[in-house]
Amino acid sequence: MKLEEIKELMKAMEENDIASFEYNEGEVHLSLRRGPQEVVVQAPAAPQAPAALPAAPAAEALAEPKEAPAPAAAPAAEAGGNLVTSPLVGTFYAASGPDKDPYVKVGDTVKKGQVLGIIEAMKLMNEIESEYDGVVEAILVNNEEVVEYGQPLFRIR
Repeated sequence: MKLEEIKELMKAMEENDIASFEYNEGEVHLSLRRGPQEVVVQAPAAPQAPAALPAAPAAEALAEPKEAPAPAAAPAAEAGGNLVTSPLVGTFYAASGPDKDPYVKVGDTVKKGQVLGIIEAMKLMNEIESEYDGVVEAILVNNEEVVEYGQPLFRIR
């Protein structure tokens, strides 16, 4: 199933006020669910292939969320600083590959435009750049965690 077809399905769901939709064909399983203000796309994860970059999810959709402990950081609203939020739904990666050092660590000084991490969505790697000059005060997500649109990723002071 192609991205344009998925977008058409999402648009039709919104226009017709459809809350959920499932599609199965061969090994492709696509499940779309609408919440009050969002559409969630899920499909089973593909087996990991050896590569320099993290493996991509199957069915040209997003992998199901992995069970991960919540970050130990305090809620963003309670602590000061500027938040860098996720511009899309996908899987967050702290480094360019499994054997690479993370782009940033807590305490690192960053400049506006510096790459902080990657979000993989629809088999595309999207670099997340700092919107601020400052010091990384907190990394609010774990490596390989599925993130939502608008979810805080980093706090920079």
